[in-house]
Amino acid sequence: MTEHILTPRPLTAEAFAPFGEVIEVADQTAVMINDGNTERYDSLAKVECAGEGDVAVINIFRAQPRELPMRIRMMEKHPLGSQSFHPLSGEPYLVLVANPVEHPEPKDLQLFLAQANQGINYRANTWHHPILGLNKVCDFLVVDRKGEDHNCDEFYFDDDMIIDDPTLKM
Repeated sequence: MTEHILTPRPLTAEAFAPFGEVIEVADQTAVMINDGNTERYDSLAKVECAGEGDVAVINIFRAQPRELPMRIRMMEKHPLGSQSFHPLSGEPYLVLVANPVEHPEPKDLQLFLAQANQGINYRANTWHHPILGLNKVCDFLVVDRKGEDHNCDEFYFDDDMIIDDPTLKM
């Protein structure tokens, strides 16, 4: 069995574009609403719900902290809808995605370090790892598709992928 070491790079809109959107207000123009008391950053991501009768729902996911180095054995994708994660705990987190192929291989994986002010929106059918919180228990507001049809495909690697970065260790 071969090990493949993954080291994160900064999460930017350009680097993440093949997988979805980075949700942040960094370079966005606000529209003033509520009698000039609120800045609205509009349409930062698209919610996808492909099945008949599907609805968009809002959830809280509570992620347990991961220890590095960390073994990665599986990825998942949601063919019928997007999935958006917004950190609520003021902590950075990792985002592991793969190029849109039938069965991801180590060469298809890309790892990003998201900052506490960055949310992400996975497009439908984007391979990704479940939440990778760091440092402490972290809550995420999740906008997700809910419906009757099967919407979670999993892929398990033959080789172990290892996420490691000494700068992330507390």
